[in-house]
Amino acid sequence: MLDYAVLLTTQPSKVKAADVARLRAAGFDDRAIHDICAIASYYAFVNRIAIGLGVELEPRFE
Repeated sequence: MLDYAVLLTTQPSKVKAADVARLRAAGFDDRAIHDICAIASYYAFVNRIAIGLGVELEPRFE
């Protein structure tokens, strides 16, 4: 799962059907695979928005 999430986050164009098949083989159903994809994609999206807007962390989170 983590390998898939990292690949999706860092090199999304390299995600292939075989990557999803490995998740299924590891026991993840379609709903879980969707959730993994959605969560990883959401965090990547939010981080890119924050970086693009120059948002800085509050000191307590540094």
